[in-house]
Amino acid sequence: MEENLFEQRIDLSRLNKALLDIREEIGKVIIGQHDMVDLLLIGLLCDGHILIEGVPGVAKTLTAKLMARIIDVDFSRLQFTPDLMPSDVIGTSVFNPKDGNFSFKAGPVFSNIILIDEINRAPAKTQAALFEVMEERQVTVDGITHLIRFPFIVLATQNPIEQEGTYRLPEAQLDRFLFKIEVNYPTLEEEIAILDRQQGKTQMQMLEEVQKILTPLDIQQYRSLIQSVIIEPKLVVFIAKIVHETRNNPSLYLGASPRASLAILRSAKANAALKGRDFVSPEDIVEMAPHVLRHRMILTPEKEMEGITADNLVNNILRLIEVPR
Repeated sequence: MEENLFEQRIDLSRLNKALLDIREEIGKVIIGQHDMVDLLLIGLLCDGHILIEGVPGVAKTLTAKLMARIIDVDFSRLQFTPDLMPSDVIGTSVFNPKDGNFSFKAGPVFSNIILIDEINRAPAKTQAALFEVMEERQVTVDGITHLIRFPFIVLATQNPIEQEGTYRLPEAQLDRFLFKIEVNYPTLEEEIAILDRQQGKTQMQMLEEVQKILTPLDIQQYRSLIQSVIIEPKLVVFIAKIVHETRNNPSLYLGASPRASLAILRSAKANAALKGRDFVSPEDIVEMAPHVLRHRMILTPEKEMEGITADNLVNNILRLIEVPR
C-alpha cells in the first residue's frame, strides 16, 4: 500500500508486461519453481550467469531450455564429462590444405544462451576455458580474439548429492556466476498437478506451445532501464557492509569479492523492477544476498564439520547489520 504513495519516475509498464508474459509461457510447462524462474529473469536482466543446483528431476535443465525458447536467440547445450577438452567448448584452429592456412572453427560456446549440464563433471583444464568467455564475452585462441554476440548467458546445472566423478569448481569460476540457485522438490499439491498435466500432453508438445517473448533489442533496452532504478546512498552502504562482514567473519575461510557487491546492487535493482518499483528497498537487498553470496564464501573446516551452511552465515550476517530505513 505504501509504495503507491510514490510517484513512478521510471516507466516500467512494458517491462512488467513482458515479465508477466514470460511467467505465463513458462507456466505452460513448469508447475511451481516460481523463485527459480524469477531469479533466472533477474539474471537475464543483469547480464549474469547462473549456477542451478538441485537433485535430478526437479526441472533444472527444462527451465533453462524454456528460458532459451522465450527469447529469440541462439541456444547451445553442452554436457560436461570428465573427458571433455577445452577445444570441445571454445573451438579450435583447423588447417585448410587448399590454401595452406589455419581457420578458426567456433565451438558451441559461440551462442547466446549456453546450457551446461553437470558443469562439475569436467576437469579444471576445461573449466578454465570458460574463465575468459564468462567474464569478457570473448575467446582468445592462438593469439586471436573472437567476440561473442550479444546477449551471452551461461546457465549451468549441478547435482549436490552425486559426487563420484565430479570436480570442485574453481573459486575464480564460481565468482563469475551472478547467482547460485538451490532448487527444492515440488510440494505435494504441485507434484499432483504435474502428474495431471502430463497425462494429456508430452513434454515435447508442451514445449512447442511456448511462444517467443523477447528479442535481443528488448533485453538491451530492459537492461538500460534496470540500471536507472534508484538506490539511496544508505542502501549502497548497507550492501558494502554485508560483503565486508564476510571478509571479517571468523567462521569463514574466504569472504566475498567486490564482484559480489556489484552483483547484489544489480540484482536488487532488477528485483525491485520485477515487483513494479523504480526504487530499491532494503528487502530487495536482503532477498538477493543469499543467492549472490552462498557460492562465493568458503567456511572454515570446523564450521563445515558442525553442519553450518553458507546460507546460515549469510542470515547471521544480515541479522548483525542494522537495516537502514
